[in-house]
Amino acid sequence: MRPVVSGGKAWFCTVLSAFGVVILSVIAHLFNVGHESFVGSINDPVDGPAVAHTVYLAALVYLGFFVFCGFQAYLIAKQPAIELR
Repeated sequence: MRPVVSGGKAWFCTVLSAFGVVILSVIAHLFNVGHESFVGSINDPVDGPAVAHTVYLAALVYLGFFVFCGFQAYLIAKQPAIELR
């Protein structure tokens, strides 16, 4: 297969997606357990687990980006180097 993006873009997307998965998973977990800083006031959402479900879905989207971009980086690393003569 041939990569779709360049090496720098693939690695940047991979790292950014990894951070997105981790951060969104932590936020979703905090909503799911009803952490006071997320669902503690009258202006915050009442149904924390429903919000957590939505944030988990967003983390799954980032996980898809992580897999795609990581595969692109793998394809680029697997390509033979071009020799200039």
